[in-house]
This record gives sequence, structure tokens and C-alpha cells, in this order.
Amino acid sequence: MITAIVMVKADVDRIPNVAEEIAAIDGVSEVYSVTGNIDLIAIVRVRVHEELAEVVPGRINKVSGVRSSDTHIAFHAYSRHDLEAAFSLGLE
Repeated sequence: MITAIVMVKADVDRIPNVAEEIAAIDGVSEVYSVTGNIDLIAIVRVRVHEELAEVVPGRINKVSGVRSSDTHIAFHAYSRHDLEAAFSLGLE
């Protein structure tokens, strides 16, 4: 599974609509409205890199109101659960 974090700049008056349209795209698991230099963060999960090319430039970037995007591919996922297991001594 390939996970990509896609940071999206959108037209201010279309942010809610853009978020909903991106969330409806196959391969997009979550969309967050955020503060800062970007407007939305989309989490994309696909099986192969070729699908990533279909989802990001092929679908996300074509949503009306998307001004630009910046995609980051994750190498490894760390969660609280993973970190607790990694540092656990096995004592309950």
C-alpha cells in the first residue's frame, strides 16, 4: 500500500466544495481542512504508483477550485500504537 499526503491550495470560497469533491475520489481516504499556507490535506492510499498518478494529477488537480497541490509519499507509518509496541518491555 502506498500512502501519499497531498497538500492542496484551493480558492477560498470553494474550500468546502473542493474538500467534498476530493473526498469522493477513489483512493482518497481522508481530507482535512487546515490552517497555514495550505487549505486542505488529502490522504491518498493506493496499491501501486501508477494509481497515484491517476488520483493526484488525474483527478485531484482537476477538481474545480484547486489552485495547486504538493504531494509527499510516505516511507513508513508510525502510530502511537506502533511506538508503544516498539518501546514496550512486554510488562503489563
